[in-house]
Amino acid sequence: MQARSFSHVGITVSDFNTAVKFYSEIFGCPLVGVADTPPDRVRTFFGVAGEMPRCKIGWVRVPGGGILEIFAFEPKQPHVPVPWNQIGLTHFSFNVRGTERWYEYLKGKGVECLSKPEKSPRGHSFFFVKDFDGNLIEMIDLGFMHYVLQWGGPLGGFLFRRGRYAQYYK
Repeated sequence: MQARSFSHVGITVSDFNTAVKFYSEIFGCPLVGVADTPPDRVRTFFGVAGEMPRCKIGWVRVPGGGILEIFAFEPKQPHVPVPWNQIGLTHFSFNVRGTERWYEYLKGKGVECLSKPEKSPRGHSFFFVKDFDGNLIEMIDLGFMHYVLQWGGPLGGFLFRRGRYAQYYK
């Protein structure tokens, strides 16, 4: 048994319409679906108290196939900062070309950039930004590795699992 592909990542946002506009206008990710969750399910499944709690869920399609699932609750839930050094999801990443151009573009749009683009020892370049709610987004240009991973990913995974990275599968 194995997973077929990466499907989506979900984030909770403070304002549904602002999230849709931000991800659409800044990153070119259109809203492709919306659902309103019944109050009983919001109360029992999501643990949101209140007489008539609500949750609007939206699916924002990222070019290339992934989905960013956005949740907006009423009453609004408290903001919890995402720490790097604790167990749990820390960020999600957009694969782009030209991190320097993206950096200038995002600065021009008023997006908070946490670092300037830098090159890793493995050859890719990246930097981090925050969305309007403080969710961390990594902007990464994999360079030629984009093609290696796209075409050779399954074979590489098979070989590395039995060779170089076998120790991690014990």
